[in-house]
Amino acid sequence: METTREVVSSNCLLVSEYSESNPTQLSAMERGIQNFGCTHYRRRCKIRAPCCDEVFYCRHCHNEAKNSEEVDVVDRHDVPRHEIKKVQQYCINCGVCMGKYFCYICKFFDDDTSKNQHHCDECGICRTGGKGNFFHCKRCGCCYSKVMEKGHRCVEGAMHHNCLVCFEYLFDTVREISVLPCAHTIHLDCVKEMENIIGTHVLCAQNPYVTCQVCGRSLTKWCGFFAMIVE
Repeated sequence: METTREVVSSNCLLVSEYSESNPTQLSAMERGIQNFGCTHYRRRCKIRAPCCDEVFYCRHCHNEAKNSEEVDVVDRHDVPRHEIKKVQQYCINCGVCMGKYFCYICKFFDDDTSKNQHHCDECGICRTGGKGNFFHCKRCGCCYSKVMEKGHRCVEGAMHHNCLVCFEYLFDTVREISVLPCAHTIHLDCVKEMENIIGTHVLCAQNPYVTCQVCGRSLTKWCGFFAMIVE
């Protein structure tokens, strides 16, 4: 068996098999696989943030540490991930594979290939779920499931804003996103949390203060939507 590298896109590689004829190569590539990483990604490397010169497993670990409530507001910042330099899939010293999936544009590594990662050239970032299962809407400026391709309602920059509940930027979040009936977007777990806090009975009482924080449309007409989310 020979090592094969599937070209996921022009800038992404997926190591799918390892050479059995070269024990040294096999050991280097397999060494530590799935044993390292953080809650966001499994990887055998860390990044040095160009903004603060500190080391983290990933940009999300950095952002959580640098944007916490314990950090002075003037010192809070996100890592400019595209400014991370000199990355490659294999260590030049020991040959260890940093991550079975590698994207040169995003400077992104992940050993957990069950996510079916792929790079979307139009979004400019890597997505999960399999390229064949999504389409990119140029007006919305983001990718949606193909289930929505024929009937989705376009909203310019649909995901280029913060979540209505937790205020995390939605476009490059790693959490699952739900599209509301007004076509604006929100984290799925935040929708569930909002339903639990507000309660369906409050929505059905036509509470005028429960609205989409992007367009201002009332959520009181969405009782069926919330009921579906709960189920």
